[in-house]
Amino acid sequence: MADEAIATGRLSAGEQSATHTLSRRRIGVPDIVFFVVAASSPLTVAAGGLPMSYGTTGVTGVPLIYLILAAVLAVFSAGYAAMSRHISNAGAFYSYIAQGLGRVTGVGASFVALVAYNAMQVGLYGLFGAAAAGLVSAHLGVDVPWWVCSLVALALIAFLGYRRIDLNARVLAVLLVCEGLTVLVFDIAQVGNAPAGLTAEPFTWSAVTTGAVGAGFCWVMASFMGFESGAIYSEECRDPRRTVSRATYIAVALIGVFYAFTAWAMSMGTGVDKIIDESAKNGTDLVFILGEATLGSAFSTLANVFMVTAVFAALLSFHNAVARYFFALGRERVLPARLGDSHPRHGSPYVGSLVQTAIALVVVVGFGVLGGDPTGTLFNWFTNLGALGVILLLVVTSVSVLGFFRRDSRGENGFSRIIAPTLAGAALAAILVLAVVNFNALLGTPPDSILNWLIPGLVLLAGIVGVGYGLRIKAADPATYARIGHGASAE
Repeated sequence: MADEAIATGRLSAGEQSATHTLSRRRIGVPDIVFFVVAASSPLTVAAGGLPMSYGTTGVTGVPLIYLILAAVLAVFSAGYAAMSRHISNAGAFYSYIAQGLGRVTGVGASFVALVAYNAMQVGLYGLFGAAAAGLVSAHLGVDVPWWVCSLVALALIAFLGYRRIDLNARVLAVLLVCEGLTVLVFDIAQVGNAPAGLTAEPFTWSAVTTGAVGAGFCWVMASFMGFESGAIYSEECRDPRRTVSRATYIAVALIGVFYAFTAWAMSMGTGVDKIIDESAKNGTDLVFILGEATLGSAFSTLANVFMVTAVFAALLSFHNAVARYFFALGRERVLPARLGDSHPRHGSPYVGSLVQTAIALVVVVGFGVLGGDPTGTLFNWFTNLGALGVILLLVVTSVSVLGFFRRDSRGENGFSRIIAPTLAGAALAAILVLAVVNFNALLGTPPDSILNWLIPGLVLLAGIVGVGYGLRIKAADPATYARIGHGASAE
């Protein structure tokens, strides 16, 4: 009865003390899909990711790369989904790795996850601030510092993160539908007005090998960031054994097919022989230039508005992910126990939400005071740091699937337990190596820049520090060590 009262918000004032349980049975498959796809942000990919993919790599086969990576991630999802049927924990990667490869490795993974997801979320404030400030200046004639716009978004994100998960899901649903329809209208317009006619050339292997294919895979992989976050909401969904796996498969298919179509449509809008040059010349303005040419200035204006709301949706999605990682680690006493408190009425990880907000506030204000570049530095450096961390976690999680089912199949088939994680782990490891080797292409830095190794080094450092901390817990606090990776059942 107490859990039901918490979930429905019927607690009296005297009963409203912190709990360690997230709201139960609040969201279903569509809600998790909204969280996952919002993190990758269709309009942000169309306006930023695709022109950068084409312009910096010289690869015209970007659409085929999307389909290849969707297939790789679908294979990864087989093992990931199999584990989700046996582990329900807001810590997701942390819990999976702890139970598959050991508690110390799990703590190391949790530190990488915290760095990666915080970096992704905080970096997006730079893009949001720049886009919102530009919109206000263009249409209202008022020059507003980018960081002011970011702080307004930060306040709204903090409010939503404090509230129930289903409210967040409804907000994301509205924003995602708006930006998804905007991109779809753009795609149809480009296909309908292709100056050189329609061709399937971008889906051929020869098109993939036209340029720096390694960098091309890295850019496209960045578009899938967030697909793995479904398991983070496993404690709050209606049927953990089915909801997470279904949502993950749907999200991978949706992202892969939709973005491949958008990449192809954009190349049809310019002509395959011109997409590289036009992307390099116009960058993030390309989608608005093409949209205005085929749909008029009203579309360009609307797309700019939805670009701002799209980044806001991504901010909200990553904020919720970070808050739940803090919650999972606090509940198991890996981090301060206060982080494991959930709101008695909303069932939200409100302390973790507040901590994430504080981290973002410090970084945004710091960049604002010091006059930092919101897109070239805050957005570019931080989100690429985050993407690299997530790819590393995907590789380690693939190995953890093998470890988790090594002695007990738990009723899962051989493909999900052995074949899928082995194939996915090898493919993702290759992508990780490509990402590190081609990191200068992602950052836009010279090949000899120290940043090309310093930023990837931060991911490795986080993992090493986490493993060291895990060893310390093992030696000094056996009770906490026994709880690691086991969620609510560890209490």
